[in-house]
Amino acid sequence: MSLLVIGTVAFDAIETPFGKTDKIVGGSATFASLGASYFYDKIKIVAVVGDDFPQHEIEDLQKHNVNTEGLQIKQGEKSFFWSGRYHNDMNSRDTLVTELNVLEAFDPIIPDSYQDCEYLMLGNLSPQVQQTVIARLKNRPKLIVMDTMNFWMDIALDELLKTIQLVDVLTINDAEARQLSGEFSLVKAARKILTMGPKYLIIKKGEHGALLFHEDKIFSAPALPLAEVFDPTGAGDTFAGGFIGYMAKVGTVNFNNMKNAIIFGSALASFCVEKFGSERLRNLSEEEIANRIQEFVGLAKFEL
Repeated sequence: MSLLVIGTVAFDAIETPFGKTDKIVGGSATFASLGASYFYDKIKIVAVVGDDFPQHEIEDLQKHNVNTEGLQIKQGEKSFFWSGRYHNDMNSRDTLVTELNVLEAFDPIIPDSYQDCEYLMLGNLSPQVQQTVIARLKNRPKLIVMDTMNFWMDIALDELLKTIQLVDVLTINDAEARQLSGEFSLVKAARKILTMGPKYLIIKKGEHGALLFHEDKIFSAPALPLAEVFDPTGAGDTFAGGFIGYMAKVGTVNFNNMKNAIIFGSALASFCVEKFGSERLRNLSEEEIANRIQEFVGLAKFEL
């Protein structure tokens, strides 16, 4: 049984208080796949790039046990490109350039060999594309995790609400939770969003950790205090990939496993921000990950 990741494989150009880059590889599917690869080895990706995308980058994904049969390469077209500048607090940013290119007419084709999908990660794309992917799977996956953003709440709310009804886990940040629900309190916001369809809700709070909601249960996960954050661009996607990769590894969907999955996803995301782009995620060791997870455990461990 496989883990299917839908999203973008793209180019980013990033400027932060720590420096700036030219075009580097980014995209929600890239970060999510790399994050998941440290816990699960049957990952399949559906995305689209232009013929300007380097072959060695595709091969690097394959080295991480990512099946790229569903990665469309459009000849004569350019890959999706995003450029942004982060403010000093690293929580806010300005978009400088967005070039949709191949993403503008993206049709997510699901290869026959992908129909064994048991875990589905819907990276941040239009709700219509996310719906199409679910419809094209012959069997409903055991677990569907969906990421989205305020942009789709602004321009495609009706379609977004239809998609949310179809998933098991919705992951959004605190500002998006407030916008989607119309509630300022995150507890009230979560209660309202859970009535929209998902069984579980994850609210990401950046440097303040994450919250998991299910029925009347709440779990609060800490964030690891880091001395330096070079680039937060792919942290949320890495978190989601680590989360669903861990869930695929353990194979049982329940609240306790999701609590652990949030810690594992948070650990991967904490590595991601330490360097620009996906560089830090390329060659992590099992020992590094295990030590980082123990750091998270130590943050919240106490005795009465």
